[in-house]
Amino acid sequence: MKHAPLLLAAALLSSGGAQAQSQSQTSRDPLERINRPIFSFNEAVDRTVLVPVATAYRDVVPSPVRTGVGNFIGNFADAWSAVNQFLQGKAHEGVHMSMRVIVNTFFGLGGVLDWGTEMGLERQSEDFGQTLGRWGLGAGPYLVLPFLGPSSVRDTAGLTLDLQTTPSAVLFGPTRDVAAATAVQVVHRRSELLQAGQLLEDVALDKYQFLRDAYLARRNSQVWDGNPPEEPEEPEDDAGTPDAPVESSAPAAPEAPTPAPIPAR
Repeated sequence: MKHAPLLLAAALLSSGGAQAQSQSQTSRDPLERINRPIFSFNEAVDRTVLVPVATAYRDVVPSPVRTGVGNFIGNFADAWSAVNQFLQGKAHEGVHMSMRVIVNTFFGLGGVLDWGTEMGLERQSEDFGQTLGRWGLGAGPYLVLPFLGPSSVRDTAGLTLDLQTTPSAVLFGPTRDVAAATAVQVVHRRSELLQAGQLLEDVALDKYQFLRDAYLARRNSQVWDGNPPEEPEEPEDDAGTPDAPVESSAPAAPEAPTPAPIPAR
């Protein structure tokens, strides 16, 4: 579940803006009748499989090891972020992320140690879905993908390329090894958000709507680097209301005098 765990925390951080945009976001979910059953399926998988495994992983694996795993996974994501920044025409940010990857790869044991952050090279994440957005491709309808969670038509198209840059896809050839490495990545990311997931359960009245609105707001913000353009307001429908007569404030013109009758001769 690539997006679902991350949205647990993002939804909490984005709840204010997401709720304000709830009405406009709903119009971007024409497939809600299909999305909700898939969402329920993902929730069942998360509750019965992923959460117990992630909890055991958090409790058994020492914190330094988990930090190293997260750094290693993040280093691959950083390299892909640099590529996407160059594709978006953001050369400065692309150089920044390239330097971060170089430092962490060569001086951080292949990315296990995050020396880049210590040197002021903070992570600036990008993916191909964001790149497509900067190229002008609209998000399209909201989607919930089985096992992967919240997405959109645009992000799903970008995801097909994003998945080819994960550690499991790059480092492992046999399908069995790829599946095992992917499972480790998913469990690790889910373990980082166990507390956020419980908090979301406590505050969300409609979890599906909450995550949907948060996802769409968050992705729009990411595409535009935190400064999304304002969406034009829809004009109100006044077709059924007759126009009221307009009263003029100018004084009425005086009436012309009636001409006197001409006397007969």
